[in-house]
Amino acid sequence: MLTTGATTNWAGNITFGAARLHHPATPGELRRIVGLADRVRVLGTGHSFNRIADTDGDLVSLDRLPPRVEIAPDGSTATIAAGMRYAQVAEELHTAGYALANLASLPHITVAGACATATHGSGNVQRCLAASVAGLEIVGPEGDVTELRRDNEADRLSGAVVGLGGLGVVTSMTLDIEPAYEVAQWVWTGLPLDRLGDSFDEIFAAAYSVSVFTDWQSDEGVVWLKCRTDLPGPPEPGQPWLGARPADRHHHPVPAMPPLHCTEQLGAPGPWHERLPHFRPDFTPSNGDELQSELILPRTAATEAFAALRSLGDRIAPVVQVSEVRTVAADDLWLSPAYGRDSVALHFTWVPDHAAVIEVVAAMEELLLPLGARPHWGKLTTVAPERIVASYERAADFGRLLADHDPAGKFRNPFLDGFFPADSWRADRQ
Repeated sequence: MLTTGATTNWAGNITFGAARLHHPATPGELRRIVGLADRVRVLGTGHSFNRIADTDGDLVSLDRLPPRVEIAPDGSTATIAAGMRYAQVAEELHTAGYALANLASLPHITVAGACATATHGSGNVQRCLAASVAGLEIVGPEGDVTELRRDNEADRLSGAVVGLGGLGVVTSMTLDIEPAYEVAQWVWTGLPLDRLGDSFDEIFAAAYSVSVFTDWQSDEGVVWLKCRTDLPGPPEPGQPWLGARPADRHHHPVPAMPPLHCTEQLGAPGPWHERLPHFRPDFTPSNGDELQSELILPRTAATEAFAALRSLGDRIAPVVQVSEVRTVAADDLWLSPAYGRDSVALHFTWVPDHAAVIEVVAAMEELLLPLGARPHWGKLTTVAPERIVASYERAADFGRLLADHDPAGKFRNPFLDGFFPADSWRADRQ
């Protein structure tokens, strides 16, 4: 299927330059489209806030390709159609008695898009979602198919998983899985922000997945603890904890929003995929109501980063809907912001006023970049591409990987060229 006309991202702040959006129904049709295109990029759910998916060539959506979830005989992995959303994959896995180790706050995003940008959930021992990828199938520039697997090309796979859409069209992914488990979700309100820094280790070790929400001006935060029922539990339910009060009702991450579409709280146990996200899959997030940015820093910089954000609280609060603090374990993926370091992730959901928001984002980045902050690949930032690339030890290796997989630049766009100029890596190969 082919559609024409303007296409926007999820938030509506980006209008893509492509004249055509393809929805191939079969792998063969996809390979033909890619082989014939001059330039092509993949559009997932559009849940990015910059031009990472933009192109002046052809956009391709994988939403019409056949869904696929095939569990390995030993139950250690599942091979899935990369264009599926996490909600679809999770439901299939749970029905078969299996689970993923972690999920993002929104289950509506595609697996391929989340992994290509190093999107993450939360948890001291949980790496970003891309770290669970054990294999990839990629349609290359001639419509050819390449497979990368952890068991024989581990280092190359580590470079390809967070690929920013530059290596080709990822059509299937093999993910690590484990037996299904249950999670109970608890909320505490009124956490003094002084405790966020002073008791950082205790707070983020209190559950399997932890989030703290604040606006950086009110001097308080709200803690969400997602506790696996087969692991040690949370602080004493129903009792004050670190100055915070146990919630007696459901909460939404954004204080002014009703919690109708949030996942079950108040300690009611339920399947992993119905608790790890913040939002239920049957809820379609509203379009155009927000912008997002995120900075990922070393855990060792957390307390200093919190102090910096509080110093900007009077500028942040008027334009932020909510800010979320999470932790991410270190990984070995070349372009993961958590590469080589246990990290703290500082996420911001902003009002849809780009001019006002970008000024505050710039002020934050000025304070947090010296602490080792790396911006999320799919969200707003004011940091110069060369400065971002300089913070990744394997950036040169990734540039060479791009040149190897796509020598003519079919999958490139101005966004990617800004970070990894094609000519520099081609010269490096000669």
